[in-house]
Amino acid sequence: MCANTYLFKASETELIIPAPSRHKKKVRRYENNRKNTKETGIYQPSIQHKIGGKDSSDRSRFLCVGYRLYLGGFGCGFLLEYPKGHRILPILSYRSDWLYMVHFYSHFLIPTVMSKVFLLGANKEIDRAKQEVEVNQVIQMEGYSYDRYVVYEIRKNDWGIAYKLINLRTKEFYTADIIRPLSEKFGIGYYYDSENPQFMDAFEVAILLLQAHGQKKAEDEKAEQERIRVEQVKEIGRKRFTEIFPEDAQAVIVARLRQNESDSQTDYYAHSTQRTVIIGFSKHKRDIFSEMRKHVSNFEETTYLAEPNEDYEHREKYSMGDGYYLGESKYSGWIIEKEPVYNRERTIEDFAYTSGNEDNIHLKKTDTMPPSKPTGESKDSCTLVEYSAKAVAVFGDTKAIKDELKAMGGRFNSHLTFNGKRLAGWIFSKSQERQLAYYFGLD
Repeated sequence: MCANTYLFKASETELIIPAPSRHKKKVRRYENNRKNTKETGIYQPSIQHKIGGKDSSDRSRFLCVGYRLYLGGFGCGFLLEYPKGHRILPILSYRSDWLYMVHFYSHFLIPTVMSKVFLLGANKEIDRAKQEVEVNQVIQMEGYSYDRYVVYEIRKNDWGIAYKLINLRTKEFYTADIIRPLSEKFGIGYYYDSENPQFMDAFEVAILLLQAHGQKKAEDEKAEQERIRVEQVKEIGRKRFTEIFPEDAQAVIVARLRQNESDSQTDYYAHSTQRTVIIGFSKHKRDIFSEMRKHVSNFEETTYLAEPNEDYEHREKYSMGDGYYLGESKYSGWIIEKEPVYNRERTIEDFAYTSGNEDNIHLKKTDTMPPSKPTGESKDSCTLVEYSAKAVAVFGDTKAIKDELKAMGGRFNSHLTFNGKRLAGWIFSKSQERQLAYYFGLD
C-alpha cells in the first residue's frame, strides 16, 4: 500500500447488490464497457457471490461498517467489514482499472458524510473535524522537505478542516487537511510541535500574507505573458509546419534531446525533453530503424546515429515502455522516433510550437515543399505536367534520378499518354506536385 493511502471512515454504509442478469452472454460482451455496463446494470453472478450475495436470483440488501479508501492517484474505493473479513470495492474512476479488485459502481454505494481518516501505515484514526493547530501557529513538513509553514487561515467543510498555509522560505501558498503531532511522527506529512508549540506574531503573518499575494500575482502575470508568447510562436509554427507537411504523410520523424532527471538515491527515474527537431516525414506508420537512420544526417547533432548499431535500436512497445526509438539512452542525449499522424489538424497543433523556431526544422531538399509554380521544364530536360485531376507526371531523361523519384513516391510507367503520344514517365499523386516543383527548380 502506498504511503499516502488513507481510509475515510463511515459509521454505517448501505450496500445494495443488484440482481444478476439472466443474459450471461450479454454480460461477457459488456463487462469491459463501462458505459454500457453502467446503463444496463449488468454484473457477472460470480461477482455477486464474491461480495456476499445469497444466490443468483437474490437482490440482497444489508448494512455493514465501511471505510472510504483513497488510493492516491489510483482512484477511490470502499473497504467494507464482513463477518468473514474485508472486501475492497473501488468506485469507478478514470484509473480504477489499474486496481486488481472487484469493480463496482458508485451509485450502488450510499456513504454517509465522512470526516474520520485512518492512516494504514501508522495504524491510527484521525478525526478531520477536530482542530489540531491554531491560526499563526508554525508547523513543518517531514519527508519531501523540511520546510516550515505558518497557518494563516482555517476553513471548515463537510469533510473536516482545511488549513491554509504559507511556506516561510518560498512564500508560496499550500493547503493541508491533516496535521499530526511531531511526537507521533510516522511517514511523510505535516507535523506540529505539541510540547513546545511555536507561533508567529499576527502582524508578521499579515505582512507575510501580503508578500505571498504579491508574489502570486507576479507569478500569474509572468505565466500570462509566457502563455501569450507561446501562442504567438505557435501561430507562426502552424503556418510554417502546414507548408512543409505532405498531404500523404503518415508519420513525422523527429529528433528529441532528453535530459536525465533521475535520482538513484530515491529510486526515481525520469527524463525531460529539452528540444524537438523535425527531420523528416514518412508515408507509413511502421517503426523501421533503417528509415530513421536515413534521416539523422539531416541534422548535424544526430549524424552519429547514422551508422548501424544494434545497441542504439530500442524496442519498448510494452506497458510503461518508451516505444521504438533510436539512440544511446532514453534518459539523456538525442533519440530518433516516429510520431504517427492520426489526425492532420491535431498533428499540426502538436508541432506548432516546435515549428515556430525555424532552427527546429531540418529536412532534405526533397522533403520540403515551399510554394512554387507547379508545372514547367527543368534545366535537366525533365518536364512536370498535370496528368489528371488526381495525378502529376514527370517525363524526360530520368534515369539518373530514378532513385530520388522513387523515394518521393513515384511509380514508373512506360505506357503513359501525353499530348496524344505514348511516353514513358513517372506518375505521382497530386499532393506531391509542390515538392516535385521545388525538386526540379521550377520558377
